[in-house]
Amino acid sequence: MPSIAAPVNAERTPRHASVDALRRLVDANMLKVNRAILEHMQSPVALIPQLAGHIVASGGKRLRPMLTLATAGLCGYTGERHIGLAACVEFIHTATLLHDDVVDESDLRRGQDTANAVWGNQASVLVGDFLFSRAFQLMVGDGSLKVLKILSDASAIIAEGEVHQLITTNDIETTEAAYLEVIRCKTAQLFAAAAQIGPVVAERPEAEEMALEGFGRDLGVAFQLVDDVLDYAAEQAALGKTVGDDFREGKVTLPVILAYQAGDVGERAFWKRTIGDLDQRDGDLAEAQRLMAKHGTLEASLNRARDYADAAQAALRGFPANPYRAALEELVDFCVERAY
Repeated sequence: MPSIAAPVNAERTPRHASVDALRRLVDANMLKVNRAILEHMQSPVALIPQLAGHIVASGGKRLRPMLTLATAGLCGYTGERHIGLAACVEFIHTATLLHDDVVDESDLRRGQDTANAVWGNQASVLVGDFLFSRAFQLMVGDGSLKVLKILSDASAIIAEGEVHQLITTNDIETTEAAYLEVIRCKTAQLFAAAAQIGPVVAERPEAEEMALEGFGRDLGVAFQLVDDVLDYAAEQAALGKTVGDDFREGKVTLPVILAYQAGDVGERAFWKRTIGDLDQRDGDLAEAQRLMAKHGTLEASLNRARDYADAAQAALRGFPANPYRAALEELVDFCVERAY
């Protein structure tokens, strides 16, 4: 079975990319973003900053707000509007995580107890709602109807993606096209919006907006496809959650879809029992991993991710070569190389 120590497709990827260059470029502004996040998650209701602070401080890479800062830098922006908007992006992301963990009944995120495991589902949902509200306050404070439309549309599409995923959970007949549509909504839409805000605040031409919006969308799809692979192939310590969570929750992700499509009658019966009916027994996760290895579905999923990553790289080529472009290109490689 592929793992962190045994790369799925080593010849395609050099395995040296990181987010360090991007982080160095945006570090000063990220400090301002973090201050804005801390300021706007305060409330006289003590549980709100306590619970929000738990997930905000839980070790995420802040990729989405960094995208907003970096694409603004790529477009030559020198103002301050992107600070509050990057905080807004992170609030939207954090709110969706709080709601996701309740829906998925998750107990672990980034190696720590989830907020719902500590404070319960009701508090997590309500604090998620609070963070969504704070995000919209930040959008209104920015004063741009265009920005408001981009981020409010993204919030609605993310919610649609979540509902669509709920509908497809346990549906072993889900097609690859249907699943890709789910992750374009659920995951990639916020990447796309975060990347588009940079050229908007920099008042760049619409062609540049659309190029960076497409860059973010393709990056987001690649990122999620790699997460799908890691749920079956990673070490728990590296993944930051329990390996096999998607399997246990009956989520129909791309490795499962491809394994089901390639399977014989007996193998399809296995997937229908374990994913469709959630009738899981000891050893079923190992059997799922064996079937994926047999049919090469983890490698195939990573190849799909690499295709989207290549499209994201292509979207950056219309911009001048500078440190921001180089750091964003390395970020794309990093998002795929997490599986190696």
